[in-house]
Amino acid sequence: MKEQLKTFLKKLGLYHQLQSNYRRALSSFNRLQNKWAYDKYKGSGFICNFCEATYQKFVPHYPGPDIAEAINSNKVIAGYGENVICPNCMSKSRERLVKVALDNFVNVENKEVLHFSPEKKVYRHIKDKARVTTVDIEPAFYKTVDPSIQFADATKLDFADSRFDIIIANHILEHIPDDMKAMKEMFRVLNENGVAILQVPWSQSLSTTIEDPGINNPAKQCRLYGQKDHVRIYTLDNYTTRLMSAGFRVKVITPTELIPFQKHALQVNEPLVLGYKSSLS
Repeated sequence: MKEQLKTFLKKLGLYHQLQSNYRRALSSFNRLQNKWAYDKYKGSGFICNFCEATYQKFVPHYPGPDIAEAINSNKVIAGYGENVICPNCMSKSRERLVKVALDNFVNVENKEVLHFSPEKKVYRHIKDKARVTTVDIEPAFYKTVDPSIQFADATKLDFADSRFDIIIANHILEHIPDDMKAMKEMFRVLNENGVAILQVPWSQSLSTTIEDPGINNPAKQCRLYGQKDHVRIYTLDNYTTRLMSAGFRVKVITPTELIPFQKHALQVNEPLVLGYKSSLS
């Protein structure tokens, strides 16, 4: 019944608008609730690098019962745990890590940026500093972020070679069955001096990536991969190997190197993965 209603609303052109409005209302409610509940924790401790609010602790975010086994048993770095959500602005640890990258490792000023599935806070941070093209395979979900967002299939990008200076693809590739084709397309549209921010969830315990690119069963995907639209769980070594096979020169900024930025409540043990088109200096 749920899928039939979803199909019907899509035919009417109402589904994405209703979903976006629902998500926005839920986010606003959660923000008010968190600000009230965490008012007592205001003060020194963590500082959000988006809104600059300071709290002794941030809001935790744990996987639901349908995905907990996949996340916990495989020790997946996927944005769950303690101190994930800023109580003031609702930024998440994975967004704050991208901002750390943009503020400290990737110069965005006056650059051409391709931003996949644009996170609102990241997009707002860069939109006046750079020329940003936003894309998604379902762009209607992101119209409230950027009304000019374009449709794009990451495996077949409609952009010229070497078009962009920077690519932001934050938790994108784990959704794509042919991830190697998407990686090669990202490499193709990146210019010779360009850099891509390419974060994905990955397992700290698996010996190799587990995947089923042909899977189309949300319940099974939750059980195997920890999200209803994921098709794999990477290992970090295999992920970086795939990026290198696509042509990227990969730099992994380790959690140890990121310690100075843990004041922004980044996820513990998460590295920053950057892909360059030219050789690393």
